[in-house]
Amino acid sequence: MTTSTAKKIDCIGEWTPVEEVILSRRSTRAFKKEPLPDFMIRRILEAGRFAPSAGNMQPWKFAVIKSPEILEAMESDAAKIARRMMFVLDYTRSRFRSVFLKPVSKFFIRLLHNELHPVPFGLLNEIAAGRAPVFHHAPAIILILEDQRGVSSPPMDIGICGQNMVLAAHSMGAATCWIGLIKLLMYDPKWKKFFGVKYPYKLNVCIALGWPKVASDGQVPREVQLVEWYEGGMGEAPRIEKQGE
Repeated sequence: MTTSTAKKIDCIGEWTPVEEVILSRRSTRAFKKEPLPDFMIRRILEAGRFAPSAGNMQPWKFAVIKSPEILEAMESDAAKIARRMMFVLDYTRSRFRSVFLKPVSKFFIRLLHNELHPVPFGLLNEIAAGRAPVFHHAPAIILILEDQRGVSSPPMDIGICGQNMVLAAHSMGAATCWIGLIKLLMYDPKWKKFFGVKYPYKLNVCIALGWPKVASDGQVPREVQLVEWYEGGMGEAPRIEKQGE
């Protein structure tokens, strides 16, 4: 832990071990080739299995990919799909493309405004150009399939489940990275069939897992939040308090 992480909280006491895991965990994009032992992966899965979910529906199914052959094929095909997507979406490469493809590209960007936000769009471009890997050469991938029949908001339950797993992994000294670009493979019927992704399941996220190759733990800057505290009556304005420094 850094000194700032270990500071006292309003003179009440030090961070608890759980808080320290939360505050120090960072995404890792450089993994050693050596995979985690299976017993550790099972414990990480167990942390996900015990995650809370609406109505206790547990709308998830897990798959663990450790085969180097399959991981290599996933990486190769995801990059191919990224190149095809950028061929359609990147209208800046010529005047002809700007005139004829810009309306199409803009339509898809508006339609998929979360997935084609400038951040993932930029990463997609890097992947298509061969400058960035999709799965970061991790020795293992955990797929979290979402059961769409879940109660209320299954995507939120999937997020809680995955967060349990990445925090459990970090507490054991392992490294993880959330990867939403697993969705690239879902554009290829071959991979949907291979992983058995069919209704009621869909696959939008996976977790890269392994031993960290570089040190990446520790706090990073976060935005200061202005939190409204409602402590008085209905006619009283809330008290505004800064959360963070």
